[in-house]
Amino acid sequence: MAGSKILKGTMLLSAGMFLSKFLGMLFVVPLHALVGDVGGSIYTHAYNPYAIILSISTVGLPLAVSKYVSKYNALGDYQTSQRLFRSGLVVMLVTGLVGCLFMNVFAPWLAGGSGDYTSDVIFVIRVVSVAILIAPVMSLIRGFFQGFESMGPTALSQVAEQLGRIVFGLTAATVALYIFGASRTMAVALVAFGAFVGAGVSLAILISYWQKRKPYLDELYANSQPQANVSLKHMYKELISYAIPFVCVGLATMLYIQVDLFTASHFMQVFHDLKDLDSYVSNLTLYDRQIVMIPVSLATALALSVVPSVTSSYSVGDRLQLTQKITQAFQMILFLVIPAAVGISMLSYQIYFLLYGGEHLNIGGEVLRWYAPSAFLFAGFSVTAAILQGIDKQKVTIFSLLFGLLFKLSLNPLFINWFGMQGPILATDVGYLLSIGINLLAVRGRAGYAFNFVAKRFLLVGIFTTMMAIVVGVVVWISDRPETWLGALVTSIIAIILGGGFYMWLAFRSGLARQVLGKNIPIVGRFMK
Repeated sequence: MAGSKILKGTMLLSAGMFLSKFLGMLFVVPLHALVGDVGGSIYTHAYNPYAIILSISTVGLPLAVSKYVSKYNALGDYQTSQRLFRSGLVVMLVTGLVGCLFMNVFAPWLAGGSGDYTSDVIFVIRVVSVAILIAPVMSLIRGFFQGFESMGPTALSQVAEQLGRIVFGLTAATVALYIFGASRTMAVALVAFGAFVGAGVSLAILISYWQKRKPYLDELYANSQPQANVSLKHMYKELISYAIPFVCVGLATMLYIQVDLFTASHFMQVFHDLKDLDSYVSNLTLYDRQIVMIPVSLATALALSVVPSVTSSYSVGDRLQLTQKITQAFQMILFLVIPAAVGISMLSYQIYFLLYGGEHLNIGGEVLRWYAPSAFLFAGFSVTAAILQGIDKQKVTIFSLLFGLLFKLSLNPLFINWFGMQGPILATDVGYLLSIGINLLAVRGRAGYAFNFVAKRFLLVGIFTTMMAIVVGVVVWISDRPETWLGALVTSIIAIILGGGFYMWLAFRSGLARQVLGKNIPIVGRFMK
């Protein structure tokens, strides 16, 4: 029963995370329609520093608190877990205030690389900074509930936060633009302020859960049998050492984006004098990137659901189960992300036209074509970092991230000079490849994992994806580059049905789908029969 409860909770949390991220990805389509490429560029220049400062403000404490609340609860020491929680609330209030002040004071520096729109970005940064006042507290309460193996509050609050952010931001921006005649910058600021509203909605839901469960928590506290006399200083030292790798994984994508925000615009002007620079930057850092992250989020959510059992198998020394679970996580990434990334790349112009129109199709479609294959690397880094967490090698993640990021920063100017618009994307790929390589070496060294089977799976998925790509390529070649929205839609539907259907047929008939997805999934069994 306990294992079933953990699995159910993990899947619920994964579903909540994916739905929240998926809503965030859909959000950029109406955002583009409202504020365009310039507005998107302003929004990214302001929101990405906010996301980075927020991650640093929470210092990964919510996830670490989840672990230690669970640890002391298992010992029946509910007093220690609640003492940690109460002190954590104070810490989160302080770090939230410091983070907010930091963003306001250093907004001009954080707005670096925004060119002609620096003053607009500074304004939006200061508007969105207020969300940091409450977001860390919200995150800590989620971690506390997760420590009790209660994933419902976190899943529901994540989705509610995203909905609150999106509904308020888009509604307020629309009203401001079309009723009050506000400026584009004000519309972007209102969209950014949605982060505060969303965090407030999420916090209200969590407080509601807390009030309902308070009698039960008070009862546990009253009947608690203290097992440890751990000082808060010692506790936080241990917590932070555990939490830093979580922060690194969460920061990876944002730090790569920040490098592009600081450098891509400048060096594209220096080396290539690119016109429509705003369109390029907004697609590179926001619009096209969100499309790329769709398959990454789905595959990563499924693969990470396996990771808790990696921790369990490693803890009890069950090498066979450990190997099987690691293989299962890798197989999910290979099976889902590779064909999705190739399909998006080949249909890049059609997909971009469908979502954002044809005004900047040459830039947006080309960026998406080169960016889509990076999805495999994004997913690979997340999963390898999670596996390292499960086998107590989380510190390797810090080193691998910094190593890859250093190469990204060094290569960006050189690659922009050599490859133009594709330069920052290729530099990102090199950085992630190096990070993943380091992570894989650590997995092999610590877990004794051999990659022979995964390499064979990679080859098989590669063959099936190549055959799928031929089908999609024929459809795209016949239809040519889209000139109308309907034409892009028809081409995309035909290519997805024929190419995707052919890939899945090969996967099912070969038995690959059953091995990756599991033989107990009803649709798999029926198709195989």
